[in-house]
Amino acid sequence: MPDPRSDTTTVPAEPLAHVLKRRHLTMLGLGGVIGAGLFVGSGAGIAVAGPGIVLSYLIAGALATLVMRMLGEMSAAMPASGAFSVHAERALGRWAGFSVGWLYWFLLVVVLAVEAAGAARIASAWWPAVPQWGWVLVFMLVFAAANLAAVKNFGESEFWFASLKVGAIVLFLLLGLAAIAGWLPGREPVGLANLTGQGGFLPNGWAGVVSGVLAVVFAFGGLEVVTIAAAESDDPARNVARAVRTAVWRILFFYVGSMLVVVTLLPWTAMRPGLSPYVAVLDAIGVPAAGTLMDVVVLVALLSALNANLYGASRMVFSLAERGEAPRGLLKVSAGGVPRRAVLASVAFGFVSVLLNLLWPDSVFLYMLNSVGAVLLFVWGLIAVSQLRLRRRIEREAPELLTLRMWGFPWLTWAALAAMTAVVALMLREDATRPQVLWSAGATALVVAVAVLRERRGNHAERSFPDNR
Repeated sequence: MPDPRSDTTTVPAEPLAHVLKRRHLTMLGLGGVIGAGLFVGSGAGIAVAGPGIVLSYLIAGALATLVMRMLGEMSAAMPASGAFSVHAERALGRWAGFSVGWLYWFLLVVVLAVEAAGAARIASAWWPAVPQWGWVLVFMLVFAAANLAAVKNFGESEFWFASLKVGAIVLFLLLGLAAIAGWLPGREPVGLANLTGQGGFLPNGWAGVVSGVLAVVFAFGGLEVVTIAAAESDDPARNVARAVRTAVWRILFFYVGSMLVVVTLLPWTAMRPGLSPYVAVLDAIGVPAAGTLMDVVVLVALLSALNANLYGASRMVFSLAERGEAPRGLLKVSAGGVPRRAVLASVAFGFVSVLLNLLWPDSVFLYMLNSVGAVLLFVWGLIAVSQLRLRRRIEREAPELLTLRMWGFPWLTWAALAAMTAVVALMLREDATRPQVLWSAGATALVVAVAVLRERRGNHAERSFPDNR
């Protein structure tokens, strides 16, 4: 196999369909991170940071924005279905592409189980006659069929899923602003009492803000899928650049804006981890059946994430197979350009994860979940390191490919790496997050060791048989 680092500017054509439109990528970038972590998980962040959760989201969102910009720069210059796995391989070597690709695939298929189980719990509460495992089976089969059918089907379904989530947040923001201003019947203007009372804007100081960052930073995971999908768009370089430019500020607006509405309308002391602050706000302003409405939104969010993660997992393992880092049998592509065996392999492992979640949620599956808990930071770190290496190389070899550039290069890239290191260090200090870091570090070390061993064996084989490449 030729050295992938030998020619940065050459991007081999892939046998996948190129039917995704710019609107698909834009909504995928928006919908990929608007999930249950925002609608429900944000309550845990408010409980530790108070109104300062707004700053926590600004910090975490700024880090995610920098990562997305770096990834967008590389993906616009070198679109590929493996995205950051391909970039890592070109920048650092095959061991890096192998490691980040397999770790990200494992992360997605484990998270599939969480999303499927969460969606099943909501559905079984509405229709208890169907057991939870039955709903899981239905969801997995439906989205496996959607991903097997055609890439355009995935794009359209994810477009409408994301549109519903975005519409829900826009409606929430409008209702919240109307309540704050006193425009709703029977409500007086709220003022700033909830931001300055109950201990002030930073009731737990900057330590609370930092704890809030740890609680919310992983909610931004999912941005990466848009760059994976860009390889199957009709104009990869231009579409990914536009999707990154438009998605980043909108995501910050939705996250930070909705959190500001929540902590302005309600005292932060009323928030409880595990309970949706959105439901609390809707109840407070008199929206009927607020809990049921939010359950519908969360169900859509979970199914959307399941759909997107199944797509991302299948494309990542397909890209690994293309580069000889996964079984070659996964390269089979349908007439419509769908890597069906890669989809089926990802679904199969997703089913295994779901079974483990249903049978041993507090033992086997908990270990699996902890083993991917901090993997996203490893992925983001390799994205930053790859961008540092590839940016200089592209500037020398083909500067015209840099249609989207990272801001403040290289200083902001180094700042992002420093921030990721700080997050890991803080997670090690917290009893609740330390197991995630340790288990994820162990899983990462194991995969990297396998990757290095494979690369050394491959180099030895090339030296022994130089003509058999």
